[in-house]
Amino acid sequence: MTPPTPDGAGADRSGAVLSRLQLMVTRKLDGLLQGDYAGLLPGPGSEAGESREYRPGDDVRRMDWPVTARTTMPHVRRTVADRELETWLAVDLSASLDFGTGRWLKRDVVVAAAAALAHLTVRGGNRIGAVVGTGAPAAAPAGRWRGPAPPTGPGTLVRLPARAGRKEAQGLLRAIAGAEIRPGRSDLGALVDMLNRPPRRRGVAVVISDFLAPPQQWGRPIRKLRVRHDVLAIEVVDPRELELPDVGVLPVVDPETGELHEVQTADPRLRRRYADAAAAQRAAIATELRSAGAAHLRLRTDRDWLLDMVRFVAAQRHARTRGTTR
Repeated sequence: MTPPTPDGAGADRSGAVLSRLQLMVTRKLDGLLQGDYAGLLPGPGSEAGESREYRPGDDVRRMDWPVTARTTMPHVRRTVADRELETWLAVDLSASLDFGTGRWLKRDVVVAAAAALAHLTVRGGNRIGAVVGTGAPAAAPAGRWRGPAPPTGPGTLVRLPARAGRKEAQGLLRAIAGAEIRPGRSDLGALVDMLNRPPRRRGVAVVISDFLAPPQQWGRPIRKLRVRHDVLAIEVVDPRELELPDVGVLPVVDPETGELHEVQTADPRLRRRYADAAAAQRAAIATELRSAGAAHLRLRTDRDWLLDMVRFVAAQRHARTRGTTR
């Protein structure tokens, strides 16, 4: 367990990390995505445009039925991108995000993704808001507890209102970066549901999490969100969640319960079972997101997350120029 830091030390670290991330985002994204007004996941807008023939992958909600009836060929109505877009972030900061064995902690990658989204969103008077979950009470640990007792109150879900302007976006990012992670896991389904209430005009909704909660908890809320908004799911992964190194006896602590386990990583069969189970878990997450109709971006703590985001933007742009939605 990491020893407790003095009061203010966590906030100082969050501020330093945020400053460095924003500098990276400003320098690199401006250079790589110059003139790309549409942002990370461009919304299609709501102003009616011209019709064209339906292509596989088009959103059936944009079917132009009068033209389809006249021509006997399926057509979809193009839409003109709004010059004012509203983006909402659902930021999961459960205790499992306070972990990392790569270049970054998972928490830092979450803040980095939020910073990139804010940078690409606030242009042209666009608004950005967020809902943040910072843990929930965990069940009493069955093993040895190596930390302070988990809280007994409800998990914290905080709403940060959507506002326009860089100054307001900076304040939102500071609030996310300075959020205190508590023992336990946020209810990701309830967090996503906060974006569904109250109903908002069509925009972009982004869910940032490691998605370690059971898919049945958050799959339905994301489907509901997708009915009205374009949804992007950013999955944050650490390499040790995918495979174990051969380092002998490895003591591990569940950050959400404080339960301590000792794992014999020298056993190749254990490492293989762990890797297989991890692969199956990630495949289930990807399948659930795909069936919910959400775009899926995976960021790792041991890779250049900014390069992965740029590649994702390029793929989205290419798909839209070909008339597809994914």
